[in-house]
Amino acid sequence: MTITEIQNEIIDEFGMFDDWEERYQYMIDLGKTLPLINEQYKTQDYIIKGCQSKVWVHAEMNDDKVKFTADSDAIITKGIIAILIRVFSNQHPKDIIEANTDFIDKIGLKEHLSPTRANGLVSMIKQLKMYAIAYQTQLN
Repeated sequence: MTITEIQNEIIDEFGMFDDWEERYQYMIDLGKTLPLINEQYKTQDYIIKGCQSKVWVHAEMNDDKVKFTADSDAIITKGIIAILIRVFSNQHPKDIIEANTDFIDKIGLKEHLSPTRANGLVSMIKQLKMYAIAYQTQLN
């Protein structure tokens, strides 16, 4: 699936819920499905700066596609990174770099997060794109 197709799928899924309590619960459930980072990467080198909670992300390149794993010490944050990884993992670096993240606004995520969590969300996206830039540079 393309990044846009995955984003549209997420928009549809969030649209099934009537209120934000249900959406938060769905995010928590998504966090439980997160491809977990290997313990060896749960170090300062892999922590995302700018997040209130601890979020670790590791990326590796397989067949010209970036594969992400992650973890967080907070359940909502774990759900947020799970959504982002679902969108960006197993995609070509160029597609990740060029990807639009409007789907976040369409599901209403940013407006329902505290300011510190919203900043963390931006930091997570930035970090995933930085990994993609690094891998794209290797491909060029």
